[in-house]
Parts: sequence; structure tokens; C-alpha cells
Amino acid sequence: MRIAHFSDLHYGTRTLDEAERCFGAAIERAVAQGAQAAVMSGDATDHALDLHSPAAARLVERVRRLADHCPVLLLQGTYSHEPPGTLDIFRSVGGRHPIHVADRIQQVALTREGDWIASPQWHFGALPDRAVALFSCLPTVNKATVAATAGATHAAQAVGEQLARLLCGFAPSHRIARSRGLPTIGVSHGTVFGCVSEHGVPMAGFDHEFTTGALFAAEAQAFMLGHIHRHQTWAQQGLSGAQLIAYAGSIGRFHYGEEGEKGFLLWEVGTDSACCTLEPTPARRTMDIVFEGRPDLEALREAVSRQDIAGASVRVRWTVAEEDRGSVDRGAIQRILADAAETKLEGRIVPVVRTRMAGISRMARMEDKLRAWAQVSEVNPEPLLRCLAALEEATPEDIAADLLRERDAETSPRNPCDWRLDASGGQGYGSTSSSVSATASKSPKACANAGVPLP
Repeated sequence: MRIAHFSDLHYGTRTLDEAERCFGAAIERAVAQGAQAAVMSGDATDHALDLHSPAAARLVERVRRLADHCPVLLLQGTYSHEPPGTLDIFRSVGGRHPIHVADRIQQVALTREGDWIASPQWHFGALPDRAVALFSCLPTVNKATVAATAGATHAAQAVGEQLARLLCGFAPSHRIARSRGLPTIGVSHGTVFGCVSEHGVPMAGFDHEFTTGALFAAEAQAFMLGHIHRHQTWAQQGLSGAQLIAYAGSIGRFHYGEEGEKGFLLWEVGTDSACCTLEPTPARRTMDIVFEGRPDLEALREAVSRQDIAGASVRVRWTVAEEDRGSVDRGAIQRILADAAETKLEGRIVPVVRTRMAGISRMARMEDKLRAWAQVSEVNPEPLLRCLAALEEATPEDIAADLLRERDAETSPRNPCDWRLDASGGQGYGSTSSSVSATASKSPKACANAGVPLP
């Protein structure tokens, strides 16, 4: 039997363009390839959708198009993406062929007439006579329910153990179906221990639902999975014949940094064999350009010149200190990336770590506080002390007049930071300090220009 396997469509407000382009192309490809049935293994939506929303309307329209070609099986996905009840609308969509929503653990038989027959309990006591294929459905497991029963500490282990027993419980039905020449298919939504995420991260925690051993123990020829956005497979040859487990991956590229091709799987499932091929979809191209410091516009132009960004989604990331956050020219970056279909600018700000001098608030004299601060900050306090002395002794008018003279004398060969004696022998800012008059000090502006941090 030829089965089209779609997964993780993630129809939503933000993802609509990508989901619609890719799922639409996938359906047309599946129809052209003569799929005899279609399986959607969870997360058809990205979040709860209002029925009147554009995303919900387009998803219903696409599923109806698929149901006009062949019978469709929809599996309940992650509750945060598909809240319980989200898929109920598809029971009433209609179409030339029926749509079955599997929102509980059950087995479903596809009949010669193209109808779906669901088991009244979690498995069939006796297979329907008209069955041409048997599907064992295991939708998302509510771990919160398991935690409430087994306790939070043991919930993850309890989920794995119970699912392993359940999968083994499907094996007798699959053996009977195989003896009658029927293809057997498992459908589920969850994480396989050891699989690799779409970002290249191995999923090796203890809170995952399945192991490949538990899935193979169900003795289904094909096991169609959803949840992980990267296509990957596991195969085994045993007493049950050739068995294959596969994630279809997401239908499109919904996040930056996702690795691997995107598409849907076209399965050929027999009584004792299974194989699948990935049929690509027109997923968007994404690019990441990363700077360790402030974005270098010339380096960015060079990177853009080496790659074709037309129609791509480009993300630029950088890391700068807090005091440099305003130095990033976001407008210039956007102009350089004008040919991209989408740009995303992400700056990471490293906060300034401030150290407080213990007891500084109890010091009476400003000079003592300044020396204590300079000690903690590891700077030379002398230039700052000279500036402090000048601020205490000069009038605001004198300071303003001196700053204006410095501006007018910027082309003068003398150092504009120096407070030199004027022609009449008077001292800049009227300072009477011998250190100021004899050696020349620096104004507050000069201190700032020289890179001396003011307290």
C-alpha cells in the first residue's frame, strides 16, 4: 500500500506562509504519485486557532483537498500545539473519502470501500473482515496525568514503561493481520531516545517516550512518527520481516538553524516489508551570520557577496557590551540585506558587572570615596582627584568659558586637555592649587575625552 505521511505542519499566524506553500506542494505531489491513504502524525497546528482565522481556513481547505483524493488519518499531537479538541472540526469537513481523527489510543482498520473502522477499546478483539490495512495509533501521552498517578519523580520512567507494554500489546494483532496478508502500520507522536533534533542535538534524556526496541517490539512493518522536525529512520530485519521506523520531519523550515531536507514521506508498506522516500517541499532557505562583537559592515557585505541571499531568510546575531549597544547600525544592516526575503537582527547584550566598595557610603570626604572607588575599579585616581579639585574651586562660568576656548583652539598645537597659564599669568579656572598651576591639569571634558572613567 502506498501511503503519504505528513507531519508537523504547524499552521499558525506566524508560520502560515511557510506551512501553506510546503503543504500545498506536498499534497499535489502525493496526489500525482497515487497515494492510497494519507497519515498526518501530529502538530497540524502551531497553536490554538480560531475557526475564522486565515490559518485554520487554509488548513481545512488543504485537508479537504487531500480527502478528495484518498482516506485521511489525523493523529493528536503535542497539546501545546494542538490543544485537545482542535482536530474535531475535521470530522465534519467531508470530502470524497473519510477523515478519521485519532485522539485516543486505538487501532483503526482501513476497509476495501475506503472507510475507517475504529476499535472500541485500545485494540481490536477481532479484525474487521473487510480490512485492507491495520493502523495502530498512539497519540501524544499526557505526562501530567501520568505524573499525578505515579508521582513527578517517577513520571518519565512510568511513561516509558507503560508505552513499552502497550506497544508489545499491539504485536498479537499485527501478527494476525500479517497472516491475513494485511500491511501493519504504527502511528505516533513523541521522542525516540537517541534521535537527532532539527538543530543537530542528540535527544538522549530519560524523559523520552520511546526506544527503537519498544517500537520494533510492536511488530508493525512501518512506524510513522511525528514531533521531531528532522527526517531520520531506523530499520530492522527480523522474524516479522523488514521493519522501518521513520520521522517525516516538519513539512517546512519554521526556525533558523534547522538542518536537513524538508518534505513528506511516501511509503510502500507490504505484509512483511516497508520502505519510504523523502519527497522534498519548497521550504525556505535560512542563513545565519554571527559576529562575536559589534557587526562589521564590511565583513557583512563580503559575506553577502559570496552567497545568494535573494529570497532567503537571513538572521544576523552579535554580542556587544552594554555600553556599546547603541553603536550597532541596524539600518545599515537592513540595507545590506535588502535582497533577503526576511531579516532578523538579534543582539546579545553583555551587562556591565558593577562592583561596590564596602563602606564607601560611610566615608565623609569625597576624595576618600573617589580613592576607594578607583581602587575597586583598578584605575589611577590622581587625574580624577585633580578634576574634582577644579570642580570644587572654579565657578560654572569659568568652566563654560574654558570649554568654549578649548573648542576654538582645537587646531592649536598645544594639548587641548592642558590647563595652561594664560598670557597674563592667570591660571585656567582660577585654580590656586600649586599642582594645577605648575604642571597643568585636565578639565572634566578632557578627562572624558582621554578615556578616564568618571565616578
